[in-house]
Parts: sequence; structure tokens; C-alpha cells
Amino acid sequence: MPTDPRAIALFLDMLMSERGAAANTVSAYRRDLEGASADLSGGLTASGTDELERLFAGWAELAAASVARKRSALRRFFAFLVAEGIRGDNPALAIAGVKPGRPLPKTLSIEEVDRLFATLDELLAADANPPLVRLKALMELLYGSGLRATELVSLPRNAIRPPQPFAIVTGKGNKERLIPLSPTALRAVEAQLALVPRESRYLFPSGKGHLSRVWLYKLVQGLAAKAGIAPERISPHVLRHAFATHMLANGADLRALQTLLGHADISTTERYTHVESARLVATVKGLHPLADEG
Repeated sequence: MPTDPRAIALFLDMLMSERGAAANTVSAYRRDLEGASADLSGGLTASGTDELERLFAGWAELAAASVARKRSALRRFFAFLVAEGIRGDNPALAIAGVKPGRPLPKTLSIEEVDRLFATLDELLAADANPPLVRLKALMELLYGSGLRATELVSLPRNAIRPPQPFAIVTGKGNKERLIPLSPTALRAVEAQLALVPRESRYLFPSGKGHLSRVWLYKLVQGLAAKAGIAPERISPHVLRHAFATHMLANGADLRALQTLLGHADISTTERYTHVESARLVATVKGLHPLADEG
């Protein structure tokens, strides 16, 4: 089976020579396929449905149109591999379509988040090995600062400089923002920094680059399973949602939260007020003595 770069090059060459695809289309497919390959650590061509589903989970915050385009690129890419006899199946066909509208963000309760961190601390107390030290830093930054998965895994090594209680993060649109860090997060990052070579470009290095979003997804789900939380209920993005929802529940200002999350439009941040409202309504329905009366 050819490597990802070779397979992608063959596919794009077919689009141009046999299908007469427009330059913009070829360029978009190149970006999507090379990005997917990077997220799967060069294993796109050989990936199965499970890997592709985790890949799409990492694209949860993208616009529906962007996700649809990426899905189309993957389906056509794998269809090409099947037609060329490189693969016998098209795993992208099993990926569900984009649902219309924007559902309310999925989140976790404060008790569930506490359980995640209590489990992680127990594991660290038993054996503070490098993977667990790294996971502690990842979790503290996901939930403690509400970082996007891409922002987190690609953090430069010098983005956080203890004891300075903040980080400079480059988010969507190449915009920088300042992220406050809790003392617990700082300690976790200090422990991670002690394990990262000084010449490393990234805080969470992996191979020649940084930790992939797909691998981050696996790590978070693995911890959830150990904590007794259904893995399908959690992802890095769910922890970002939990950060925002719990901040609002504790009285955070909506504009301040918009800045922390790096949202260009406050309407995106306002979705979390609907999550909290829905939770309050559910609480009243479940606990109020008159809730079941007609």
C-alpha cells in the first residue's frame, strides 16, 4: 500500500487529468487530505471507519459546510483507492452525514469532571510515568482553560513560562489571545516541561511534530473509561464545552468568556447560556413537587 503522500498525489493527479477538476477544488482536496493524514500520523490510506470517526470528532467545531467538504474529499479519495485496487473497501461511506442546524453543545457535570481528575490523580499517585504526566497537563489545559484541541496539541514549548500564570495561544484566523492558568495547571505544565527536551518546538511533541488531535481524543476517552464515564460521551471538545458551561453557571461574564474561548461572534458563546437554561429546566422538572401535575 502506498504512503499517504504518494496516494494523495495519485488521487489529485487523477482529478486533474481525468476529471478536469478546477484548481481551487484540487487545492481544497489537497489541504483536507494532507490535514487528515497529519491528524492520523500518516495512516490515512490504511485507516478504517473507527479512525475516520475519531477524525471527524476532532472537526466538531467546524462549520457544517467545511465538514461536508472534508467528507466528500475522503469519500472520493477512498473510492479512488478502491477503483485502483489499492484497497478493497471505502471506510468513508460509513461516516454519518452532517446534521442540519447547530445542536446545543454536549457537556459533562461538575461531578463527572471531578471524577475524571480524581481518577487521573490516583493513577499518577501509583505511577507518575511520562504519559500520565502529559495527560495531566493536557486535561488541566482542556478543562482549566477551554482550549481547542488543535490549539492545545500545537502549543509551542515556550507558550507557557511558569511561574507566569498565563499562556499566549494562537487560535482561529491566526489570532492570538491570552489564557489565564490556574496554579494546578501551572504545576502540571511544569511537570510536563521537565520531560520535554529544550530543543523541542512543541510542549506536547510526538515524532517529528506534535501530538495529533486523534491521539488526544483516544487519551481522553481512555481516561473516561477508567473513571466509569461512557467514552462516547466525552472528547476534547466536550471538555471545552464543560469549561464554558461551568464558568457561566458560576457567574462568568459572557463577554469575558467570549474572549477566553476565542469566539469571533458572541452568538457562538451565547449557546452555552442555552445549555445552562436547559439544565435548570431539567432540574426543576425532575425535582419540583408540582412538576408532574397537569
